[in-house]
Amino acid sequence: MPPPTAEDLEGMRAAVALAMVAADRGEVPVGAVVIQGGRQLGLAHNETIARRDPTAHAELLAVQRSLAFAGLDRLPDATLYVTLEPCAMCAGAIVLAKVGRVVFGAWDDKAGMAGSLGDLLRHPRLNHRVETQGGVLAAECGALLKTFFERRR
Repeated sequence: MPPPTAEDLEGMRAAVALAMVAADRGEVPVGAVVIQGGRQLGLAHNETIARRDPTAHAELLAVQRSLAFAGLDRLPDATLYVTLEPCAMCAGAIVLAKVGRVVFGAWDDKAGMAGSLGDLLRHPRLNHRVETQGGVLAAECGALLKTFFERRR
């Protein structure tokens, strides 16, 4: 896997900043940013508690906001930056929105569907496969999650 580009690091830092906002609000610290052509289309952090909606994951919200902002139904030229490996729900939404690329931070051995538990993003039987790069700023992203859950115990 090639090293992350300067743009990848910038996108991930923006996602980390959003994850910190989530943590400050008592949400699991996951942040996501969608960038296309150097422009942010949508950004979000987890809002499952605030919305009382278990589907209000950062990736899903960022993709929805990006589609609405751009007036599109697909994002093939966009990159989604997210601090945690997407779950099955988010991976499914990413594939349906035909996001071109996903860059994520921490791996999720319990629910990750970009290589950990399974790989929906690149499943050969699906009609769209997402270019994926994991582990970018992994230590920083993982530390946010670890600290958050330690404080809750």
